[in-house]
Amino acid sequence: MKARGDWNQIKGQAKQKWGNLTDDDLDYEDGKQDEWYGRLQEKTGHAIDDIKGWFQRTF
Repeated sequence: MKARGDWNQIKGQAKQKWGNLTDDDLDYEDGKQDEWYGRLQEKTGHAIDDIKGWFQRTF
């Protein structure tokens, strides 16, 4: 995933949208995108497509 802008700002906005996310939840490792989205889906209860869409629209 390529982000436009500062990753700390992106993480802050994601935590505002989904209040139960932590910095650890939002730690992203190259090559582990599917695992990362799966972790976010587990924590937020939202579909992976919705989460991906939010990140793509926002950043």
